[in-house]
Amino acid sequence: MSDAVLDRETIDPDQLVNRRLVALFFLMALVFLSVAILGGLLMALQLVHWNPLRGIELLSPGRWRMIHTNAVAYGFLANAFLGALEWSVPRMTLRPVASRALSWFIFVAWQVIVLSTAVGIMFGQAQGVEWGETPVWIDPVAMLGLILVMINFMVPIAQAKRPPYVALWYFIAPFIWPPLTYAMGNFMPQYWVSGTGGGALTGLFIHDLVGLFVTPLGWGLMYYFVPILLKKPIWSHGLSLVGFWGLAFFYPLSGIHHFLYTPIPMFLQYGAVVATIAIEFVVTTVVINFFGTIWGSGRMIVTSIPVRWFYTGMVFYFITCLQCALQVTLTFQKLIHFTDWVVGHAHLVMFGVFSFWLMGIMVYLFPRLIGREWYSRKLLEYHFWLSAVGLFVMFVDLGLAGVFQGFYWASLLPWDVSVEGSQPFWITRVFAGLSIVGGLLCFLYNLYRTYMGGYETSSESATGRIMPEPA
Repeated sequence: MSDAVLDRETIDPDQLVNRRLVALFFLMALVFLSVAILGGLLMALQLVHWNPLRGIELLSPGRWRMIHTNAVAYGFLANAFLGALEWSVPRMTLRPVASRALSWFIFVAWQVIVLSTAVGIMFGQAQGVEWGETPVWIDPVAMLGLILVMINFMVPIAQAKRPPYVALWYFIAPFIWPPLTYAMGNFMPQYWVSGTGGGALTGLFIHDLVGLFVTPLGWGLMYYFVPILLKKPIWSHGLSLVGFWGLAFFYPLSGIHHFLYTPIPMFLQYGAVVATIAIEFVVTTVVINFFGTIWGSGRMIVTSIPVRWFYTGMVFYFITCLQCALQVTLTFQKLIHFTDWVVGHAHLVMFGVFSFWLMGIMVYLFPRLIGREWYSRKLLEYHFWLSAVGLFVMFVDLGLAGVFQGFYWASLLPWDVSVEGSQPFWITRVFAGLSIVGGLLCFLYNLYRTYMGGYETSSESATGRIMPEPA
């Protein structure tokens, strides 16, 4: 009998997971998501002249915008990913993390890092790096945190006695790449490389933060959770490897597309355009793989809310990358450069894709962490539909706003004309954002009632009942 079989017979995977820590990572992720959405709503109100914090310097719109993006990237996404990794890596490797004490230290230290970043930004200490606004005194601590995360999870992966499943391939990449990416984006432009060269490095950092940290973690978790919920293996292991190596090869080359029509050498700009278009083909193979997996089990999208979150995010990801392959061309950039089209694109990928996947994971895992089934399936449905519809309306609205803004600017009309013409779109965005806020409030209330032990009568399970039907 192989070691892997012996391991499965003698080790209870549930004993390897620190459920309390997983739950706390998820809860802190939701706290920072609430802050991020509040910041986004304040920015939306500012654009339509409804800013309720007018005249307060520490809470000025520019600072709230940076808190909004950093709370999403480092507060929500990072915390939720760490919680999901604490659940999935020990169960896949049948080995505990390197140190539970280190896991607790990482949890506490990461919250301090995120909160310190927010305070530093509010007091005007932000760096001039997009998505890297963390104050310079935070950067070394954040680097150390990323290295500790790598050590804590790479140890069980290295100790595993069986060939790594593709999800672990995707996990290994963001354990190695992000410390290098973070150092490149936060230290080199700040201290060593200035001017156009610093801009080029900043472009690589912006995109590599998404492509080499968020994307492989997101897809890796999908390769772990989707087969579990569908109760069937992934459709094609070969396609999964094509997706992984395609991501590894093309994504690091595409970041310069954030700086088209700049003094950065044109061969780098052209290379970024080609690499970005190639990524769309890579993403298509991954999407085909997952839809091949659900083939014959399509009703699960209706009956299982986590599966619905997962596959909605996959559709949005395909749309995002198709849109990206078009908008990075120099011809398209002439119209949408610096417009709200880009803002809508960013919201679709960061909220409509990765946040949707993480919400699905939370919907699936919270009952297993708390030990109670969800209080209300209706509230879970409201959360999904308010979030999905609100996000899609915002995406379409900002895309149209970007097209109108591009034509206003091309016509050489005064700047004020484009601002006034954008007002209907910006008002629509406010209400789309309120829909997302409403969905999050439904989820938070549902989570609170679930923790307190309440049930709605005749509540249908959303995730597969783990507790007996209450009497």
